[in-house]
Amino acid sequence: MSRLVTIFGGSGFVGRYIARRMAQEGWRVRVAVRRPNEALFVRTYGAVGQVEPVLCNIRDRDSVAAAMKGADAVVNCVGILNEVGRNTFGLVQHHGAEHIAQEAASAGVARMVHVSAIGADAHGPSLYSQSKGLGEKAVLEHFPDAVILRPSIVFGPEDQFFNRFASMARFLPVLPITGAGSRFQPVYVDDVAQAAVMGVTGKAAPGIYELGGPEAKSFADLMEDMLEIVRRPGTWVIGLPLPLSAAMGTAFDLLQSLSLGLFTNSILTRDQVRSLSQDNVVGAGMPGLPELGIAPTAMDAVLPEYLWRYRPAGQFYEVRESAKRLRP
Repeated sequence: MSRLVTIFGGSGFVGRYIARRMAQEGWRVRVAVRRPNEALFVRTYGAVGQVEPVLCNIRDRDSVAAAMKGADAVVNCVGILNEVGRNTFGLVQHHGAEHIAQEAASAGVARMVHVSAIGADAHGPSLYSQSKGLGEKAVLEHFPDAVILRPSIVFGPEDQFFNRFASMARFLPVLPITGAGSRFQPVYVDDVAQAAVMGVTGKAAPGIYELGGPEAKSFADLMEDMLEIVRRPGTWVIGLPLPLSAAMGTAFDLLQSLSLGLFTNSILTRDQVRSLSQDNVVGAGMPGLPELGIAPTAMDAVLPEYLWRYRPAGQFYEVRESAKRLRP
């Protein structure tokens, strides 16, 4: 019988790529999510019955144990960018990760891969980075041989980074950003998935890997590159002062609290301002994609393949521009 991997958060942005690659490797894949009915698309990643979504909430240890029953390996991809209701940074990214590591060790699971983030630090500047750091610490305490992956900003067709700002550029003459000078090292989602598969299959040694692409650029420069791809040269990138961004984040957080769930702050939170004030690049001397034998994918090779839809006239932009050059 083929081996089984349980991927917590396997229908999310990064998780779905790992699930697809694991199915291609011939593994049975159990995708553990809170809403399996919304994750039925993962079934198409393999043969009939090879990839199946199951109900799981990592805040509950019994739920975690049931989801990994009989698994040979587990991958944790669950993460949040904003606290909503009971899904707090502590419960999801710290204690949720701890539940998975505890149950994996108890069940005798052979290998564990934990997807964290660059900047994870129990004493970091933001609640997000602190919870990521505490989650890593808990994972290593219960599963010392885990492979921990710390990606920088992850890009790909379903990302919420370039897609978000490219969508804004269609309607706004300016792009206001927080932390314009902070440096990022965007990494392609399938490169992260490939690293995770190496961890599951034992081709990556236990330890912490920081994953970044071949280019490290400031937030502002990344936005300028994106605007060039979507052919919006007239849009200005405006860096907001951190005090102003903090005030805006506080206001949006307050609105979320007072709305009793009617408004979810997906714009900017006070905690995100703290994170954006820091660089997000691979640390000096940290092993990463090159040490895993993975050639990092350049942004230029991928971004035009999915950002074209934000251009004026979409896929017909080049045709329209060519037609303008025709003689009457």
